[in-house]
Amino acid sequence: MNVASILRDKGNTIISVLPSTALMDLVATIASRRIGAVLVLDEAGRLAGIVSERDVVKALAAKGPQLHTVNAGDVMTRDVTTVSPATTINEAMDLMDRGYFRHLPVIDHGALVGIISVRDVVRARIDRHVEENQSLISYINTRV
Repeated sequence: MNVASILRDKGNTIISVLPSTALMDLVATIASRRIGAVLVLDEAGRLAGIVSERDVVKALAAKGPQLHTVNAGDVMTRDVTTVSPATTINEAMDLMDRGYFRHLPVIDHGALVGIISVRDVVRARIDRHVEENQSLISYINTRV
């Protein structure tokens, strides 16, 4: 199973902002969409960074009451780890585990095509195990 199969199941909707977007507007997007991260795209639509809930908390700790003066570009992670649709779910999980992050943008031939979360990967792994168990049970039942 790979990242492409996750995107087929969940869709490839991308929630993004510009680097100039006020952090408070970005926070409102995270809250209203019930998501854990927002991609930051430059004016040409290329991936410039990502802002996660963790980045927002760091900004709050650093800026406190001045948080209203901060933009997405000020707090985004710029060196974003990405995956391709061909990346296996085990590889994606390993990247997230080693990097201590929960979201991976998906790039296909240079184009941003989606984003996956650790929740998506865990769900895919569970679904795969359920299918394997059902196949084994079916096999055993036909042999008995």
